[in-house]
Amino acid sequence: MTSAQVEQHHKAPGEGTGAEAGEGYHRTLGARQIQMIAIGGAIGTGLFLGAGKAISKAGPSLILAYAIAGLAIFFIMRALGELLMYRPVSGSFSDYAREFLGPFWGYATGWTYWLFWVVTGITEVTAAAKYMAYWTHDSFPQWAYALIFTVILYAANLISVKLFGELEFWFSMIKVTAIVGMILICAGILTIGFSDAAAGASFSNLWNDRGFFPNGIGETLMTLQIVVFAFLAVELVGVTAGESKDPEKTLPKAINTVPWRIAVFYVGALIMIMSVIPWSNFKAGESPFVLAFEKMGLGIGAAIVNFVVLTAALSSCNSGMYSTGRMLRDLALNGQGPKFFTKLTKKGTPLVGTTFSAALMLVGVWINYVAPGKAFDYVVSFATISGMWAWIVILVCQIRYRAKVQRGELPASPFRTPGAPWTSGLSLAFIGVVIVMMGADADARVSLYCAPLWALVLGVSYLVLKRRSPAGAAFAKAGSSTS
Repeated sequence: MTSAQVEQHHKAPGEGTGAEAGEGYHRTLGARQIQMIAIGGAIGTGLFLGAGKAISKAGPSLILAYAIAGLAIFFIMRALGELLMYRPVSGSFSDYAREFLGPFWGYATGWTYWLFWVVTGITEVTAAAKYMAYWTHDSFPQWAYALIFTVILYAANLISVKLFGELEFWFSMIKVTAIVGMILICAGILTIGFSDAAAGASFSNLWNDRGFFPNGIGETLMTLQIVVFAFLAVELVGVTAGESKDPEKTLPKAINTVPWRIAVFYVGALIMIMSVIPWSNFKAGESPFVLAFEKMGLGIGAAIVNFVVLTAALSSCNSGMYSTGRMLRDLALNGQGPKFFTKLTKKGTPLVGTTFSAALMLVGVWINYVAPGKAFDYVVSFATISGMWAWIVILVCQIRYRAKVQRGELPASPFRTPGAPWTSGLSLAFIGVVIVMMGADADARVSLYCAPLWALVLGVSYLVLKRRSPAGAAFAKAGSSTS
């Protein structure tokens, strides 16, 4: 059964079929762009910057942490792919939550994912402004860079989704080129022996200094939150479902590349870097890529990495502009957000939703103006826990969907999650371990304090909305009709 037939078989309240031009969107994202959006979503600033702190804590065992997390991410993405092939819609996670968990969970998921990208956008535009200081040496105010980047990316997202796809393609290409280049240079040092780093370069560096777990398994577990932060936004490819030219082909292909992406860009890169440079040389707050370039005698390494992390930050902010407008429009189409968020431009981009989200991201410009030194820390704590909420929803919805398929209530998706529901359950358990580790870390614990407050806001606002329109489509169970 094709996905179009699946969509005709079952629709959630308030939505059309995926065949309706992507719920009003233009299907202009091609396979090339979808592939790079998927790749770029798995490579963030967490690898280029955050890995230094993680290496200093866990040593070579960080490689295992990335491999385990990568396996969980693969099953999360396969679960998402199974749902997308059942019914490819731009609302994605909130749409599936609405159908399989109930209207409140769709409401909570949509608004939480929207907030995640607004917060992430503020964080990344702040980071991008800080990276620019590397070249300008504070001769230009940080807040002005944040304003310029926000306006440029906002304009690009309103022009067309195709322009968004092109920007993501080239942003991702820069990140991929940097990592592949680093791996090849390290391979040359290990095999041919060129550069100043050749003397101590050896794969034995992965176990010679106090073993593979130099600080114990406990410290390795504590790095899982850093590892997970690096993978946030990998699920963004699901939001593109309503604007993909051929979702039945492009989305599964993009999702199936997750294992080799993680194996090469994370596991492979860390194996090569820590084989050339002993892990004890890395420090928190210092990019492992910069240090590696310096040890190799490449003085321009810092400039290269700074340019790469600048593009990574702009890529993330660009993705935030894209996804927030789509999520607000999905909420509005289902009666769970203001109707004016449904408005599209002639090019098929969500005008009001993107504008509203970009306006909130300008808060980041204000933060950069009043407290440029602390801006990044003010907004980063909530990103990890809110981003993982989307993963939890994807897994739970996939489990509920598979149960309905087995009971004969829904048609099976042509793209199934291997080993489900067991692999989905294990992935949920992994996320649970990460949350526990966040609670054990004083620096990360603040994000867990934010979660109950946000849940309270969602609960109260939902009850207010329901009181105003108790018979509205926003509160109908999936598959039922509203009066």
